[in-house]
Amino acid sequence: MAYSSSPEKFIHDRMEKHSSQVFKTSLLGEKIAIFCGSSGNKFLFSNENKLLTTWWPKSLTKPLLCPTQSQSQNSIKKIALLNRGFLLEILKPENLKQYIPFMDSMARDHLKQEWVPFKEVKIYPLVKKYTFSLACKLLLSIEDFRHVKKLSDPFVLVTSGMFTVPINLPGTPYNRAIKGGKMVREELMKIIKERKINEKNNYSNDLLSQLTSFSDENGQFMNDAEIYNNIIGSLVASYDTTSAAITFVLKYLAELPNIFNEVYKEQMEIAKSKGEGELLNWDDIQKMKYSWNVACEALRLMPPAQGAFREAITDFTFGGFTIPKGWKTFWNVYSTHKNPKYFPEPEKFDPCRFEGSGPAPYTFVPFGGGPRMCPGKEYARLEILVFMYNVVTNFKLEKLVPHEKIIYQSSPVPLNGLPVRIQPHGN
Repeated sequence: MAYSSSPEKFIHDRMEKHSSQVFKTSLLGEKIAIFCGSSGNKFLFSNENKLLTTWWPKSLTKPLLCPTQSQSQNSIKKIALLNRGFLLEILKPENLKQYIPFMDSMARDHLKQEWVPFKEVKIYPLVKKYTFSLACKLLLSIEDFRHVKKLSDPFVLVTSGMFTVPINLPGTPYNRAIKGGKMVREELMKIIKERKINEKNNYSNDLLSQLTSFSDENGQFMNDAEIYNNIIGSLVASYDTTSAAITFVLKYLAELPNIFNEVYKEQMEIAKSKGEGELLNWDDIQKMKYSWNVACEALRLMPPAQGAFREAITDFTFGGFTIPKGWKTFWNVYSTHKNPKYFPEPEKFDPCRFEGSGPAPYTFVPFGGGPRMCPGKEYARLEILVFMYNVVTNFKLEKLVPHEKIIYQSSPVPLNGLPVRIQPHGN
């Protein structure tokens, strides 16, 4: 499929051929209206639940959601609303502050075990291991690496087939995603049942605990399938998009010594202010201004999430075209992130773009925008900065495959896993 091999080229070619605002195409077996530019982004973000509603493609819902709910888009909308409400509460900045020392401690342990003993490492698989382990701890209170591995291994199958044509024949990516999803469901359902049995002895306030204790206005609690369906999206994001974001931040730091040196100066100022073994805190994160600009520029050039789908709940007009009720829509990062209209010299890596008020509204959209801004944005920011701090203050990075090919699954992936030579500072 042209889109999956090069989504950026797919979008740009059709914008030039058809319209710079909106065009019709077919994706994942569906008729899709793809909205482009800052005006397209603003329109979709601003009309959530007015003209449009949540919609997920079958290639994502069938492998991931419990079969009892996977066929119902109404159930999906309820899941989206409930999950968003919980996540917005759990992932508020004031609630996230307590996670920073733990993130830092886990990052230190991860580097000590997986990086320090070696001269060369593959960044992408290691970062995935770290981000997923962290999510399992913070969302499910699971720390045993064997337990984490039982959940993470099948995710390889799921994420590689999530955004493919849903043809369930042996050997197809979609078929493998179905198999992987079944394994994830079985393991996560066991965890949910065990948590319910041991609830009286459980004192954690993680997402799973909040879901098991939640009741609606009629006093009804969620069943296991509903709990599962509300937690799975957060695990997918941690396994896929956050790990891709960190990977590409480190890719650019390895490629651009001048950028690395500026980040190193900023991070070492923080490191020098800490006592022996003292962990990072909220105030330290707030000092990482240049580092976050660098991360944002990496997210602009190599966004981990490509966009999101919606469904028209009524006929409406945009850009001179009528979008019929029932049609699916898609906003995407590629129509703005490398558009010279919004970002001069778009291929140039320039963190200064994010100084002051930063890019124009609705042009930089790695986390979406408007009322549907990704609730995990702040969590991702903390996770990226904490990991950057630990890597940059410990190592210099040298890419081993200078022009490594990028392939596209649900997120962009470096074909060889981004192998680098690591050199501890002072050596």
